[in-house]
Amino acid sequence: MDTTELHSAYDRLLDAAAVPGLGDAADGGWNADQILAHILSVDASVAAVALGVVAGSRPTFDNRICLDTWNLGRIIAEHSDRAELIDHVRGQATILCDIADQLSEQAAAVLVPSLLLSHDALVLDQPVPLAGLVDGLAEDHVPAHTRQLLELRVAVPGHAAARR
Repeated sequence: MDTTELHSAYDRLLDAAAVPGLGDAADGGWNADQILAHILSVDASVAAVALGVVAGSRPTFDNRICLDTWNLGRIIAEHSDRAELIDHVRGQATILCDIADQLSEQAAAVLVPSLLLSHDALVLDQPVPLAGLVDGLAEDHVPAHTRQLLELRVAVPGHAAARR
């Protein structure tokens, strides 16, 4: 698989996560640490699915644990600060991309039974090619969370560019 787009998506996400002064979501949604913990959980889950396919097992992808607030809190608590969370996301993204880069066409085409929720709404409940899970990270998941992080920027008085 070609993970060029995925690498770029993570670069943008990590840049957004490193912006100083990220506040809380105006709508009561996740803060930056919760977003990063969610990314870590999703990435580990997709990597595990990919390795399972390569191993010959029939893994499934279910993102419910990646949305669970207790699980997100546990992941956050394992890190001393946001910088450590960012470093973990960077390292895990590298691992995920390395795994995806080495997938054969046959492995990338394996259908993975998938259950995806977003904001308590069912988004997907059907088999997806493994490549589709990986490509979905690059095309939708990571960019959506990058935008979410950028929306957490706190306006600095006298700096009009702070919200752009």
